[in-house]
Amino acid sequence: MRRRIIGTAIVLVWIAMVGWKARDEYFQPELTRLAEAALGLAPGINFYTLTMGDRTVGQATSRLDTLPDGFELEDLMNLELPALGQTGVAVARTRVKLSPSLVMEDFSFTLDSEVGRFEASGELLPDTTLQVRILSAGSEQNLSFRLPQPPIMSNVVPIRVAMGEGLEVGETVRLPVFDPTSLSTRTVEVHILEYDTLFVTDSAAIDGFGRWAPARQDTVPAWKIAEEFGGIRVESWVDEDGRILQASSAMGFSMQKTEYELARQAQEEARLASGSPIDSDVILSTAVQSNVDFDDVTEYEELRFRLSGVDLEGFQLDGGRQTLRGDTLIVRRENWDAVRPNYELPYAFMDLREALEPEPLIQSDDERIVRRAREITARRSQWRQDPKQVARQLTTSVYTMLEKSITFSVPNAVQVLETLQGDCNEHTVLYVALARALGLPSRTAVGLVYVNDAFFYHAWPEVWLGEWVAVDPTFGQYPADASHIRFVIGGLAQQVEIVRLIGNLDIEVLNTATADEEQ
Repeated sequence: MRRRIIGTAIVLVWIAMVGWKARDEYFQPELTRLAEAALGLAPGINFYTLTMGDRTVGQATSRLDTLPDGFELEDLMNLELPALGQTGVAVARTRVKLSPSLVMEDFSFTLDSEVGRFEASGELLPDTTLQVRILSAGSEQNLSFRLPQPPIMSNVVPIRVAMGEGLEVGETVRLPVFDPTSLSTRTVEVHILEYDTLFVTDSAAIDGFGRWAPARQDTVPAWKIAEEFGGIRVESWVDEDGRILQASSAMGFSMQKTEYELARQAQEEARLASGSPIDSDVILSTAVQSNVDFDDVTEYEELRFRLSGVDLEGFQLDGGRQTLRGDTLIVRRENWDAVRPNYELPYAFMDLREALEPEPLIQSDDERIVRRAREITARRSQWRQDPKQVARQLTTSVYTMLEKSITFSVPNAVQVLETLQGDCNEHTVLYVALARALGLPSRTAVGLVYVNDAFFYHAWPEVWLGEWVAVDPTFGQYPADASHIRFVIGGLAQQVEIVRLIGNLDIEVLNTATADEEQ
């Protein structure tokens, strides 16, 4: 019996040795294969023209450098987006340090706009913990994300696919992608759709009219890929190294590889062009037209909508003031006089802990936020412990405090308190931070709201007053009117889901009677 056991053990060891040898020879570890493939990755710099509809809205640069211990990819994007008669300017820079096997080692991301700078940087530790540092308006937050595998930055995805699994038509690759603007990681599916040869401008010269013009074009083997996540789809043509040649995404955005002189000239000419077509207005282009024109939408106690054109699965349409029946959504405006919170501030129970604690970009524990919240409620000391009165006072205070302006930034409460301007996102993050600083449970709702004959993307807070009640500091409403259609609850990571509605959602208003008319 003993000999049989020893013999079996010897056979198992021999099989294991043969297996490891076969793996070494025929199934090299993925990182080794990536490192070998990346040896042929050519450094270089690409320039792009960015357009929305027929209008040039910016230019971009993508630079790949080889280093003694890996690679560095740096992308710079300069945007000038027309929005409701304004032009929002934003400059985004992303730098990623990659190992020889294309694993992210560290990154930095900055977004500069008229309201200031947002900065995020991170480092991947050996145990696949991603440590992230956020800086904005003198506020610093340090976060840690324990991940099952090293994440990939979005600008590295095509290169990673080309060097790893390869560009084979019909293949699908799934990758964990980290987004520094929403501070979240999500799985992205990359589909290799087709192969073709593209003509790409590779030089420019001055023409007879004193303008830069393409001087020569080159033919480049290219693969069409589609990146999908959360119902969002971005299509690109890439070369054999995974460098983007052209791309298009939701809301009509596209980018085209060109020469620097041509990209700069297109942006300068766009600045001089008078007017802005509707299809290049970043706000108007996302609007959903209404079949009903409301004289005063705040008069309606309840509205019914039929939603079509998109899969409603995964959206938070049902609950609280909203009831979903098939494709019909019923939204009722809460009766403010009937609201009974039945508690005093600060809220003392653990069931709403997430709606009370600080989170990335909602710095409710920052001393400046705490001080401002106490100043607002101290004006009426008898309201300090009444959540209903505090919710109302915060709504009117944030409404009057902030200048209404379209901003292209990553909204965060401390920066908003410093600049005192912004759109619905800024109003909402400041409100939520102030509310939580006072112990008033509050969360962010995102969806659509009726304004001037159409439904527009919008964000607003919900506060716990014995039930979740929608308020709107952007419009100064408490409660918010019944045209506020909530699709998502949560921060930036969840709000990305709303993008899949753009260009797809249809809304039919089913009832038009006001409360007085129904009586």
